[in-house]
Amino acid sequence: MTAEEVKRKLTAILSADVKGYSRLMGEDEEGTLRTLNAYKEVMAGFLQQHRGRVVGTAGDSVLAEFASVVDAVRCAVEIQQEIKDKNKKLPDHRRMEFRIGINLGDVIEEREQIYGDGVNIAARVQSLADGGGICISGIVYDQVKKKLSLGYEYLGEQTVKNIAEPVKVYRVLIEPETSISAVSRWKRTGLNYWKRVHPVFKGLHRVGSGRHCCLAVLPTPESFPATR
Repeated sequence: MTAEEVKRKLTAILSADVKGYSRLMGEDEEGTLRTLNAYKEVMAGFLQQHRGRVVGTAGDSVLAEFASVVDAVRCAVEIQQEIKDKNKKLPDHRRMEFRIGINLGDVIEEREQIYGDGVNIAARVQSLADGGGICISGIVYDQVKKKLSLGYEYLGEQTVKNIAEPVKVYRVLIEPETSISAVSRWKRTGLNYWKRVHPVFKGLHRVGSGRHCCLAVLPTPESFPATR
């Protein structure tokens, strides 16, 4: 294929996958597939409603594109709200949560598929989202921040796999934050970032590791009175 034959376009890319999919499959393969297929049908309905196009649905993932980033974010919010309602009917350990990431990028289109860094960044941004949550790249935020009645939380510039430059990432605030999602954010963005952005966090330190990790307030040199 020559350069003249390559078809490129600017598009909004939505990438989604299931949090903890391997665990769900390990516990109940048939039940997990039933839920997955039902939830993919839900997603397909919202994608059509918001003028999106499904590009791929391999495994537990969904890749879609939109002509408008506003449509993409609106669609993602409605998907997460609907799936949350449906999950209420399932036992806690069988609930299926999707992580969604959205990016705007220049991509190559070939035989109904899309390729390029724009797609890869959408997937990396998606991996930073909580289960049931949405993360968007900085370029998407710039387009939607004044067009949608949503809150956004800046997660900083994230270094992501196989992408040369750090990516600015924002978390879409669908509803008030829970303590669980707050802990997830600390793990995702790193304690050092929060120490830099606000002095109130300077006394915080990570104690322990893995599941036994917690945050503790330890005295800083500034907290001691000066001695002569």
